[in-house]
Amino acid sequence: MKTEFTAEQLKDPKITRANEILRSCVHCGFCTATCPTYQVLGDELDSPRGRIYLIKDMLENNRVPDAKTVKHIDRCLSCLACMTTCPSGVHYMHLVDHAREYIEERYKRPLGDRALRWLLARILPYPTRFRLALLGAKIGRPFARLMPDARLRAMLEMAPRQIPPVSRNDDPQSFAPKGARKKRVALMTGCAQKALNTDINDATIRLLTRLGCEVVVAEGAGCCGALTHHMGKSDESHRTAAKNIRAWAREMDGEGLDAIVINTSGCGTTVKDYGHMFRHDALASDAARVSGIAMDVSEVLMQLDLPTGGAPEMTVAYHAACSLQHGQQIKTYPKDLLKRAGFGVVEPTDSHLCCGSAGTYNLMQPEISKQLKERKVRTLEARNPDVIAAGNIGCMMQIGSATGVPIVHTVELLDWATGGPKPPAMERAAQGMTGVPILR
Repeated sequence: MKTEFTAEQLKDPKITRANEILRSCVHCGFCTATCPTYQVLGDELDSPRGRIYLIKDMLENNRVPDAKTVKHIDRCLSCLACMTTCPSGVHYMHLVDHAREYIEERYKRPLGDRALRWLLARILPYPTRFRLALLGAKIGRPFARLMPDARLRAMLEMAPRQIPPVSRNDDPQSFAPKGARKKRVALMTGCAQKALNTDINDATIRLLTRLGCEVVVAEGAGCCGALTHHMGKSDESHRTAAKNIRAWAREMDGEGLDAIVINTSGCGTTVKDYGHMFRHDALASDAARVSGIAMDVSEVLMQLDLPTGGAPEMTVAYHAACSLQHGQQIKTYPKDLLKRAGFGVVEPTDSHLCCGSAGTYNLMQPEISKQLKERKVRTLEARNPDVIAAGNIGCMMQIGSATGVPIVHTVELLDWATGGPKPPAMERAAQGMTGVPILR
C-alpha cells in the first residue's frame, strides 16, 4: 500500500511503525474471509482491510477522528484472525492499537461512552473493586431488562450468581515443587480472573508444583494492562505494565526465572508484546527480558513430563481463544496436552472465529458480541461434549453464560487427570446447577 506521510510525521516512531505496517498491506482481502465483524455486518469498513484504509486516512492527514472512523474501529474485536490469515504479514495488532491511542487522545466521545469507559478502566483491573462491582451487579441482575442502555444490561447479565471467596494462593509467596525442582517460574495471577474464578490459579499452582516447578507469585505484579491498552488509554496501561516488569525483573535478577507463566491468554498476548510497548522507554531492556520468557501455561506444560492416560473417559470440546491461537500462534498445545492426559478432544466448526468476548467488547458492543456468542455456543454444543475447555477467563464467562455444558480452564482438567480434584464447575453441573455461570 502506498503511503504519503511527510518527513516531519515520520520523525514520530509511532507513525514510522504505522507506515511500515500500512506499506506491507497489498489489498488482497484474504482478511475479510476470517473477520468475525465482517461476517456479521457485511460492511467493508468492518473488515481489517476497510479499517486499514480508515486508519491510513486518519493518520496521514493528521486529522481529528470522525464518528464514522471511531465507530468502525471500536467494532474491531482485536481477535487477530486477520493476522493468521494475512499472506503479507501485516501486523494489524500494532496498527489498530496505535489507532485507538490516537482516537483516545483526539476524539471527544459522547458523555455516556466516556463514563462507561472510565468506569471499566477504574474497576476491571482492580480485583477488590471488581468484586464489589460484581456484588452490586448481582443485586441489580433481576432488574437488567429495565435498563435502557444495552451495555448496562450486558454488564448485569454477565454477573455470576455467586462470587468466589478470595484465594490466598494469589498473595505474593512461593510454592515449593513436589520432588526435585525442574523449573522456577513466576505465575501471573491477573486481575479480573482473581475476582471471577479462583479455581484456575489454584489448579495451575497444583499442577505446576506436581510436575516439579517452584511457583512464585511476585510481589508487586498485577494486571497486565491489556484492558486499558485496548481502550487506547496507553498511559494507564503502561503504568500497570511497568509494575509487572519491575516485579518480574527483580525475580529474574534474584533467584532467577525460567518462565513467566500466564494462564489467561488475553494477558499473555499483551505481556509478550511488552518489548514492543516499551521499546522507547527506560524500561526497554527489562521489558524485552520479560517478554522473552513470558509463556502460556500450555507452552510450559509441553516442556514438562505430564503423565499420560489418567483422565476419565469423556469428550472435551476445546474452544481456542483468539488471543491464544491468533495472538500467540499457539494452536495445538492445549489439545495435545488434553489428549496426552487421556481426554477425547473435539473442536467446533469454524474454531478460528471469535466467541465475542474480546476483553471488554461484550460490554461495549453487546449486540455484535451476542451474535458471535450464540454462533460459538451452537457449534460447541453440536459436538455433544461432556465439558468445554478454554484457556481464557473472558471466553469462559462469555460461553458459560449461554450454555448448560460446564466450561472449565484446560489446566483444571489436566490437574484433575494428574491427581487433583474434579473441577468445581463440573461438580456443580452434575448437581444440576446450570445456566448463568456460577463460579464457585
